[in-house]
Amino acid sequence: MWLLSFLIGCAPDTMLHYDKVEEIVVEEITEEVIAENIWVDSFYQPIISNGIDILWVIDGSGSMTDDKERVLLGIEAMMNSLPASGWRLAMISTDENGSLLEQQFPLVPGDTYTEAEEMYVRINHGWLEAGLDSVFSYIVLGSYADTWMRKDAGLLVVFVSDEDDQSSNFFYTQDFIEWVARERNNVYMSSIVNLPPDESSCNHSINWAGSRYIEVTEFFNGNVIDICSEDWTAGVAAASDQMVPKESLQLTYRPLDPEHLTVFVNGAVFTDWRFDDVKNIVYFDVVPPEGALVEIAYYYDGDTAI
Repeated sequence: MWLLSFLIGCAPDTMLHYDKVEEIVVEEITEEVIAENIWVDSFYQPIISNGIDILWVIDGSGSMTDDKERVLLGIEAMMNSLPASGWRLAMISTDENGSLLEQQFPLVPGDTYTEAEEMYVRINHGWLEAGLDSVFSYIVLGSYADTWMRKDAGLLVVFVSDEDDQSSNFFYTQDFIEWVARERNNVYMSSIVNLPPDESSCNHSINWAGSRYIEVTEFFNGNVIDICSEDWTAGVAAASDQMVPKESLQLTYRPLDPEHLTVFVNGAVFTDWRFDDVKNIVYFDVVPPEGALVEIAYYYDGDTAI
């Protein structure tokens, strides 16, 4: 509330109205007219000082046979986009039974496409397409995850499948979300799946969409990549950006008056930044610390986002 009062300077007979969409939109409503809209772009800086454990959960069914090269190029793009140290990356099947048998040491900084391919061809694939169950099976029921996964590290899960999740132990996606949020303090998700027909570059029915994977990924504000796209590397690199401290932010809208653009870090006014009016980007001269809540508030005209 202090953040909003700072921007608006509430006058008598003024009330605040909140609409929750993807971000918080705040409108000042007077007795006679609605004043300019205020938009708040916000994010939490990732906490990566304790490292990142990464699981690629890959559908090994027959329909995915031709996707090996795109999977490996995606993994290579991720490795090249990750911080120079502190990460570990393993691959498992969407088959929970196969995941129980996995005993491959993870990829680490310095490994290349060659090591990734060697791991890929040794995945214990099965016929089940149950990625959520498989993650639980590997982390909790299996014995090998404890040899390399770190409880205090962040966790990134990347689902890759041309079918929707068919997990039986997590009938509701919310159950998986609640479990994984208890498992780690910092959780990141990404999915390379079939999008709904009206968004996909493939010609398929709604039954092929990876709806459950998308639900989980969007809950954690992760990246969803169209499995039908020719090149996944840009999307996968963007997924890696979730774990890299932000040095800048592209604003959702173009501020009406950049002079009234205000940045807050953990609720306090932050002044070590500059605004590029041409690119519509706020650059941080001092990068906000890990775990910090960063909010950028400004007036906008309510038109379509940039």
